[in-house]
Amino acid sequence: MAATQALSEAVEVAAEGARIALGGTFAAVSVWERERGRLRVLVNAGERVAGEERFPVDESYPVNDYPEITEFLHGMGAPPSDSWGSVGGQPQAWVETAEGAAEGAAAEGAYRHQRVADLRRRGRGCCVVAPIVLHGRAWGELYVARRVGAPVFGRTDADFATVLAAVTASGIAQTERLEEVRRLAFTDPLTGLANRRAVDARLDEAVESHLASGVVVSLVVCDLNGLKAVNDTLGHAVGDRLLERFGSVLSVCGAQLPGALAARLGGDEFCLLTVGPTADEVVRVADELCRRAGELELGEGVACGVASTGDPIGDVRSARRLFRLADAAQYRAKAARSAKPVVAGRGGGLEDPVVRLADRPPEPPAGGGVERRRFRGRQG
Repeated sequence: MAATQALSEAVEVAAEGARIALGGTFAAVSVWERERGRLRVLVNAGERVAGEERFPVDESYPVNDYPEITEFLHGMGAPPSDSWGSVGGQPQAWVETAEGAAEGAAAEGAYRHQRVADLRRRGRGCCVVAPIVLHGRAWGELYVARRVGAPVFGRTDADFATVLAAVTASGIAQTERLEEVRRLAFTDPLTGLANRRAVDARLDEAVESHLASGVVVSLVVCDLNGLKAVNDTLGHAVGDRLLERFGSVLSVCGAQLPGALAARLGGDEFCLLTVGPTADEVVRVADELCRRAGELELGEGVACGVASTGDPIGDVRSARRLFRLADAAQYRAKAARSAKPVVAGRGGGLEDPVVRLADRPPEPPAGGGVERRRFRGRQG
C-alpha cells in the first residue's frame, strides 16, 4: 500500500507539472500493463469531465485501440516510423486534434480515430501524447490536453512534452528505488516476512488507534521449537529451510485475519500483529498455526503466546506492555510444552499468572550475574 501511495503522489506531481508547463487544461499519466494488454490511468489532473476521477479505480483502455503506439509498446527497439523522431534518445511525442489532423507521429496523415473520438467526446480540442520510457522499456504515457478553442499544440510543444516524459520517468525510477530501499529496511531477507523494525512501527500505530477509538489490537508471538537441533544435526541450510517453511505457514494463517502483519522478529522468533479482528478470531488462527507447525517435516512445533486488548488484561497504553504480555504467554507455552497457544488474561484476568509475569518488575539476578531472560519489549 505504501508503494502504491508513493507512485500515486509521484505521477500526480508529474501530471500537474506537465499540464501547467504546457498550458493545458487537463493531464493524465497512464501505465502499460503488459499482462493485460491495456493502458491504465493512474491520475487525471486539471479539468475533468463526468466519469473522470482524480485517482481512477480502474479506468483503462485496450492498447490495440491506439494503433499509433501498439508497435512501439511491444517493440521499444525503434519507434514505429521515422516520423516519431527522438529528443535526447526518447521517442518523440505527437499531437492530435479533434478535427483529426495530427503532427509529429501523425505527420504523414495517419488518422488516429480513437484519440480523436476521445477528444470530441470530452470537449477537448487537442492533445499531446508522450511515451514514458523506463529502464529502456515502454512504461506508459503522459497525456496533456487543451479545451476546444484554445491554441493547438505545435512541434515545440511536442518536443517539450518529450522532455517532460523523460523527467517523469526519472521521478518514477527514483520512487521505485526509494520503495525498494524501504522494502529492504522493513523485510526479513530469509523469509520475506516483515522484520522487527516493521513490527515496532506498526505496533506503535496500532496502540495509538486502540487508545483513540478502542479498536482491538492483538499480538501473537511464536518461538519455533527444535531449530537448534536441526542446525546442529542437519546443518544451517536445512535450518533455514525450516524457518522459510514456518514463515509460509505463518503467512497463510495470518491471511485469515484481514490486514494482519506476519513477521520474523529474529532467530527462531516470529509474530502476527492484527488490528480489528476479535480476540477469539486471533486465538482460533493461533490454534491453527500451532497445529500446522506441528505437522512440519522438521522441527518440533511452535510455542505460541497471544495477547489481545479484547481480553481481560487491563489497560494497554503502550506497545511495550502488549509485547511483554504476548512474550510472557509464549514463554509460558514453551515452559509447559503446550501444543496450543497460551492466551494472556484467560487464566484469571489481572490475576492470570501470564499477566502477573509480564507486569512484574524484573528482579536483579542473584550474585550480580546476567538476568536469565529479558522480555524483548523496548524500554521506556
